[in-house]
Amino acid sequence: MAINWFPGHMHKARKEIKQVMPQMDLIIEVVDARIPFSSENPLVPTLRGETPLIKVLNKRDLADPEITERWLVWLEKERGVRAITLTHNQRTETLSILKLAEEMTPDHDRQKSALRVMILGIPNVGKSTLINTLAGRPAAKTGNEPAVTRAQQAIKLPDNILLYDTPGFLWPKLSPEACGYRLAITGAIRSSVLDFEDVAMFEADYLLEAYPELVKARYGFEELPKDGLGLMDGIAAKRRFFGRGGVPDLHKVSEVLLNEFRAGTLGRISLETPEMVEREAREATS
Repeated sequence: MAINWFPGHMHKARKEIKQVMPQMDLIIEVVDARIPFSSENPLVPTLRGETPLIKVLNKRDLADPEITERWLVWLEKERGVRAITLTHNQRTETLSILKLAEEMTPDHDRQKSALRVMILGIPNVGKSTLINTLAGRPAAKTGNEPAVTRAQQAIKLPDNILLYDTPGFLWPKLSPEACGYRLAITGAIRSSVLDFEDVAMFEADYLLEAYPELVKARYGFEELPKDGLGLMDGIAAKRRFFGRGGVPDLHKVSEVLLNEFRAGTLGRISLETPEMVEREAREATS
């Protein structure tokens, strides 16, 4: 199943960002540390030009730490990019972004004019929470559902920094197809447009391949099932999720798999690696 979600307000946001970005001195892009590539908006590299970029890998506490380190190295290969990691409720660490912004714009005199910074991020990566920490007040609306921010706003920060908040937007076609699944698993796409069982099946197959020991520990398997469907059937049996006639309730299993991944109950898991992304890119062009 190809997953796409591009409401009208996202199209409007993309047009507005394209108009304003050339006026910016610095860009901050917030991505999900579990999927740094899939949660990176492919429009940003073409829109930012030579503007310095801070890439924030948020939700570090939920991601595989070894893979996150590899992502930091991989992302900083791009010219003008600095990559850092964050997790929630780490105010001192979050405020270090302001110091990094100063280092990356050494020629800007903030005595004469404000440093104009645009902050970008797809839905549900924690952008609004980050903004509120930087501002020291509830300047941006937050929520558990994606796409809470609907319009641009300018927020004054300390040291004469003007932060332009933008709506989180996806792109019309999520490609490769696996990106759509990874975004769905992490909660970047509204649940109402998803086939839960299809998305959970993708997650189950990946977990068996990449994190078999975490699956064993969490769901109590002595021997792992052969495939994702077997895993879902096995969880249904262990949790007693059955419908009429003793048929496994795969929808309920799907909710468990997705919710436990998002909450970190399964453990610290990353859904993609730099090597995986490079391989997928080669396959897409071959």
